[in-house]
Amino acid sequence: EAGPAVPQGLLRAARKSGQLNLAGRGLSEVPQHVWRINLDTPEEAHQNLSFGAADRWWEQTDLTKLILASNKLQHLSEDVRLLPALTVLDVHDNQLTSLPSALGQLENLQKLDVSHNKLTSIPEELMQLSHLKSLLLHHNELRHLPDGFGQLVNLEELDLSNNHLTDIPTSFALLINLVRLNLACNQLKDLPADISAMKSLRQLDCTKNYLEAVPSKLATMASLEQLYLRKNKLRSLPELPSCKLLKELHAGENQIEILNAENLKHLNSLSVLELRDNKIKSVPDEIALLEKLERLDLANNDISRLPYTLGNLPQLKFLALEGNPLRTIRRDLLQKGTQELLKYLRSKIQDDVTSPNEEPPVTAMTLPSESRINMHAITSLKLLEYSEKQAAVIPDEMFSAARSNPVTTVNFSKNQLNEIPPRIVELKDSVCDVNLGFNKISSISLELCMLHKLTHLDIRNNFLTSLPEEMEALTRLQVINLSFNRFKVFPGVLYRILALETVLLSNNQVGAIDPLQLKKMDKLGTLDLQNNDLLQVPPELGNCETLRTLLLEGNPFRTPRAAILAKGTAAVLEYLRSRIPT
Repeated sequence: EAGPAVPQGLLRAARKSGQLNLAGRGLSEVPQHVWRINLDTPEEAHQNLSFGAADRWWEQTDLTKLILASNKLQHLSEDVRLLPALTVLDVHDNQLTSLPSALGQLENLQKLDVSHNKLTSIPEELMQLSHLKSLLLHHNELRHLPDGFGQLVNLEELDLSNNHLTDIPTSFALLINLVRLNLACNQLKDLPADISAMKSLRQLDCTKNYLEAVPSKLATMASLEQLYLRKNKLRSLPELPSCKLLKELHAGENQIEILNAENLKHLNSLSVLELRDNKIKSVPDEIALLEKLERLDLANNDISRLPYTLGNLPQLKFLALEGNPLRTIRRDLLQKGTQELLKYLRSKIQDDVTSPNEEPPVTAMTLPSESRINMHAITSLKLLEYSEKQAAVIPDEMFSAARSNPVTTVNFSKNQLNEIPPRIVELKDSVCDVNLGFNKISSISLELCMLHKLTHLDIRNNFLTSLPEEMEALTRLQVINLSFNRFKVFPGVLYRILALETVLLSNNQVGAIDPLQLKKMDKLGTLDLQNNDLLQVPPELGNCETLRTLLLEGNPFRTPRAAILAKGTAAVLEYLRSRIPT
């Protein structure tokens, strides 16, 4: 029982185009007439000898591309050799436990995708495919590889991630055209020093293995641009003096204790240095030499002091330091974001020279006369501002001053507010934009839900875990920023505020979203869910056609993979739609 047959129309089209896509057809084996597509005279030829020039079967094109992905194939027939012109063969996401040795006869093959199967070994014959450029073997059950692997000299991309490999053949050194090598999620205890001979290698991913060290010869790999060593057992950062092009070094979740100046000073091109969840105690001053650094992640280490010169890194856009016993930097400063932090570090460079004294903080007991109400701002800018005062309450005279003037914008950010000031309700007939970011607010008050003209609400960096149903009354709300709070679920009331165009929920602990509800939000253009706890992305999210910006990086889900996320929102939505079960 071969499952559903392949429609004649598809075969007819394939004879013209040279391409046949049979993905997702529930096939448990490949029908014989597919293998024989270029041998048998088509059935129409027997039935109708007067067919037009367009259908002349003897002018057919040899099959060059065959896609059998996402079926139920348990084996591939040796008859694959009857398609010698194949350049692309894709059988990913099946149930193959082995591959036919006849694959070795497809001498034109350039791309072979057998990922997401149950392969336990690779036939030696595969090593004869000297034109192969891309070989995808990830998510199988491979324990070791044929010694002759290095014969695949034209290979540019090799993905062996998510297998059970304990070692790598030394012949890998011969793969001098390899650009991308993925060995993530295996059981490698070491890497052969010979891979340093891969002179074209730009991307090497060894995430989640058992590496205790990296061969020193790796340092000579002059083309290397991205090196992933996360989740291993490294005790120190590798020294990479010749890796002048290295742009990204990811070594989080290891056991690195010491950062040597030597490790850092040669990495002139480095833009991403990710060292979170290690045991690093100090950061050398030489880190300030990494002129191109854009992202530095040192979260969850044992760092007690930082070189203030970090503040001088010209390109730095993201600096993560939370989870360190820093003595010189207050915790509230860490939550204010990278730019504030860098500004603070720069100010300390001067302080080191001048005085060590801190100015006294403004307390909640500051007298009303000192609160200096800015009447000009209220009357001409229609702005009520009382921010960066570390205040526990907003002084009453702020609201009294606004009484006779219609205020449209309120900024109470960067204080110590535990609740939303109840008197905010007095502004309900005029206020459109409220900023309560960087406070200690743990719940949204009913007063806020009465601001029926509200279009923009910024309440990032607070302690919110939920939103009240009464917020549904904010029918004009277009933009809401809930980043850096404590949401574990997507707040249900948002699904019912249909004017929303932008929902920012990054850096929470959201575990799931409901794509059917989201689809009803027909004005939603931007949805930021970066750095949450999404274990999967529902394919139906692809139907949310209005989304122009969908940000999902930094979640624990496996698919879509980083490479797809990197292509942008349209590509992600298209990918998700392709995964919707029909």
